[in-house]
Amino acid sequence: MLKKQINIIYLLLIMVAFASCKTTYQTKEFLVKDAPATPDYNVENSWAVLPTKYTEGFKKYASNKLDTLQVDVFYLYPTLNSDTKDTRWNVPITDKEQNEKVINKAALMQASAFATTGKVYIPFYRQAHLRSYSMYKTGGKQAQELAYSDVKRAFETYLKKYNNNRPIIMVGHSQGTTHTLRLLQDFFDDKPLQKQLVAAYIPGIRVKENQFKTIPLMTTPNETGGFISWNTYKKGNYPKKDKDWYKGSVTTNPITWNLDKNTTLQQHKGFLYSNEKIYDKALKIEITDGLVWSSNPKFPLRFFMSFLKNYHAGDINLFWQDIRENALLRTNTYLKNNN
Repeated sequence: MLKKQINIIYLLLIMVAFASCKTTYQTKEFLVKDAPATPDYNVENSWAVLPTKYTEGFKKYASNKLDTLQVDVFYLYPTLNSDTKDTRWNVPITDKEQNEKVINKAALMQASAFATTGKVYIPFYRQAHLRSYSMYKTGGKQAQELAYSDVKRAFETYLKKYNNNRPIIMVGHSQGTTHTLRLLQDFFDDKPLQKQLVAAYIPGIRVKENQFKTIPLMTTPNETGGFISWNTYKKGNYPKKDKDWYKGSVTTNPITWNLDKNTTLQQHKGFLYSNEKIYDKALKIEITDGLVWSSNPKFPLRFFMSFLKNYHAGDINLFWQDIRENALLRTNTYLKNNN
């Protein structure tokens, strides 16, 4: 018992120390010649997930009637490389450590929410390091452009090789949303492909209501052809840096999917935790100007989460079952209206 208490105190000290430290990155000049090799998306190894290569873990959440699914899901994962000592601007898609995170963290905890609704496609891409945001003018822009060049080619390959005019759900989170926004603008917005868009789930980045010319913000649970977005924080907390970035950004209610400003515990359908269990009635939310404020979720070790103020990492898995059911509702509505 004493050892357990010591470990808890030690962990708390680490958390406090981490929260109080200013992040400083080791870095170097961005040079094109240093960029990792360009992926070939005609090769299966360049894809983290294809309907033909689901991992056993991913299959737990996927439809067991894959061939009956009538829509596709194209998902882009968030920034997974935040190592302060990693001077690389972009991660090669052969990096085993990062690929393990893509498959067993991002895909498993986020993209899996859509796996009963559609066939899931997740390309590996040369993700930009986290510092590409804070150091955007000194290498970050080039790093993000390189990452987007992969994403764009992957999507072009997907359209040519896999899509076959099937409806599409677009999903991204954080850096994945940064790139998904551009895909929506380049391929869907005011373009013929928009007819195939079931919905775009794009949380974790500031998105404005007028982000697109013809892709609307969806404000009811069964709307299709539009987008939804949100950023999650613990109730009463705001971003420490760039304090006003969230104001005026889209704040979808990821539980009711309408204009409700508050929810109850009973309305929450399920939080997917890292133990692969789903906890329903685990949290309630309040919609503010640009933020979803969440109560401290009820799940094992919730005590430690009480010290966390930014719930960015949980933008999707905190509402995993809510998203799962909503994606199915929008898909059924789309198929009914476009039979």
